[in-house]
Amino acid sequence: MKTRLAPLFAGLAALGLAAPLHAAEVQVAVAANFTAPMQKIAADFEKATGHKAQLAFGATGKFYAQIKNGAPFEVLLAADDETPARLEKEGMAVAGSRFTYSIGQLALWSAKPGYVDDKGEVLKKGAFKHLALANPKLAPYGAAAVETLTRLGLLASIEPRFVQGENIAQTFQFISTGNAELGFVALSQVYEGGKLKSGSAWIVPASLHAPIRQDAVVLAKGKDNPAAAALVKFLKADPARAVIKSYGYAL
Repeated sequence: MKTRLAPLFAGLAALGLAAPLHAAEVQVAVAANFTAPMQKIAADFEKATGHKAQLAFGATGKFYAQIKNGAPFEVLLAADDETPARLEKEGMAVAGSRFTYSIGQLALWSAKPGYVDDKGEVLKKGAFKHLALANPKLAPYGAAAVETLTRLGLLASIEPRFVQGENIAQTFQFISTGNAELGFVALSQVYEGGKLKSGSAWIVPASLHAPIRQDAVVLAKGKDNPAAAALVKFLKADPARAVIKSYGYAL
């Protein structure tokens, strides 16, 4: 097979990820910050294995509530490590299937070029009306943003200007449409292929907030689905890890 995908297929075959005789589908709940890389990974996964990943994107906190209420998800890619661990403890996930698929990076971003400096001094100057962030009660990136502002001693002065998104995707929309001059987003939303896609940003030092460890877990409903097992294996393989790294995540 002389195509650009031939090397990928050959490598995946060596890892035991070659296409099966009977392809299946897997229902996947994906943290909103991981939208772009997961869309790419899902396409590569289908080409390489024949299995199809049906993706739903949203806030990890909301997914937890939906899973507890019987939502048909079979794999969860969370924005934290606490939610998958809780689901495993509560018997809603397959014991031993949990692993860290990425470590997220927080960024202060504006759609305006040159608006955010590379040290985040714009926060101290305070010359803005609105700052967007994801709901810290539902989204780990929102919690990391609040922790960052707290450590900088700026929370009390900036909190009245907060515009909260339900999740990190909505937060990005607030900033990209100009409803907020700047805000905290996942680096993966504004970064691809080793560079900023648009606007201006400050990559928040990891020392200013707790690590954003993002864990995946096979849920109870996916226990016997071969596509669920194949997706988890694919996420751990080099082709998927390369995609994850290209969007600014640490591994």
